[in-house]
Amino acid sequence: MSSFKSGFVTITGRPNVGKSTLLNSIVGRKVSIVSDKPSTTRTQVRGILTRRNGQVVFVDTPGIHKPRSLLGQRLNDVANQAIENVDLVVVLTDASQDVGKGDSFILERVPRDSIVAVNKIDLVPGEKVLAQLSELAKFDKSSYFPLSAKSGKGLEELLDEIFDRLPAGPMYYPTEAMTDISDADWVAELVREQLLAMTREELPHSIACKVTEWEWPRIRCEIHVERSSQKAIVIGKGGLVLKEVGTRVRLQLPPGAFLELFVKVSAGWQSNAQSLGRLGY
Repeated sequence: MSSFKSGFVTITGRPNVGKSTLLNSIVGRKVSIVSDKPSTTRTQVRGILTRRNGQVVFVDTPGIHKPRSLLGQRLNDVANQAIENVDLVVVLTDASQDVGKGDSFILERVPRDSIVAVNKIDLVPGEKVLAQLSELAKFDKSSYFPLSAKSGKGLEELLDEIFDRLPAGPMYYPTEAMTDISDADWVAELVREQLLAMTREELPHSIACKVTEWEWPRIRCEIHVERSSQKAIVIGKGGLVLKEVGTRVRLQLPPGAFLELFVKVSAGWQSNAQSLGRLGY
């Protein structure tokens, strides 16, 4: 009988607790974009970790939050669906913040055998981490792990627990696979990541990116905003913002890539079902 184990593990939690950083640390490369802006992750992003004894398909999800638009509702739907029909759920919390209503909302809805991981322990004193673990214990989940997704501290202990609890199963992806995101979707995400880093206030929520043409090495990516004033911000004075975004993204692509960026105004796309569908949400 084969001793190989495999399964699907969802990483869930409030916005900005470090879910994407954790996924990237587990896989060993960036497979999910990272930002300090809420709702950075908008779809289920899969990261794949294969070891001699098994394979785990981790699912990064949008942060569960109080929605203010149809997009927000759909992001919550994506996150909630990812909790169902998986082998294990990891709920991530933030050691630098008190356990809040958002954490409680999620912890009360996930299975009892879920794992709770307290992230960002490198940012706070040990006694605060212990206090949060004590507070989280009232939710009576199967196991609790303090860790730092950024430094990797505590990560192996979490992974050992996950592999121990996986059922026997097949290899779902080739050994070398680290994600199932398409090249086109990845480039669109890289563009959005850089725009999140360079814009402010409400604008990040109003940005959507989609690759519309791919004839390597030429890639055309559309950036959708909701108002003309936002278009001007994204382009920047003399096109400087758009140029810098293109430069930063190309540094993360294979040599020779030719990236064309176009900004379009799609009024109210966050609350328009047809627009959301066209943009992949």
